[in-house]
Amino acid sequence: MSLHDYLNWVIIPILGLSVILVFIRFLKGPSLPDRVIALDMLILISICIIAIYSIQATQSTFLDIAMLFALIAFLSTAAYAFYLEQRERK
Repeated sequence: MSLHDYLNWVIIPILGLSVILVFIRFLKGPSLPDRVIALDMLILISICIIAIYSIQATQSTFLDIAMLFALIAFLSTAAYAFYLEQRERK
């Protein structure tokens, strides 16, 4: 089994299932922190999908896009955490 077969038949279906499950958690999340974590997980899964596509297409430029997504995800999660902390203090 080659790397491309492994990515196509094992990793991509697992990521697809995880997108569906995390999106359900994003919609049903009982609280705002649950939804923030689900949104962060969706971005993380999209980074994984971009990395897999970069491996399959042998284009390293897509990894730059994945790095930008990771930076945006980190900053948005930090901003949400700051917002939630300020909201609880009032």
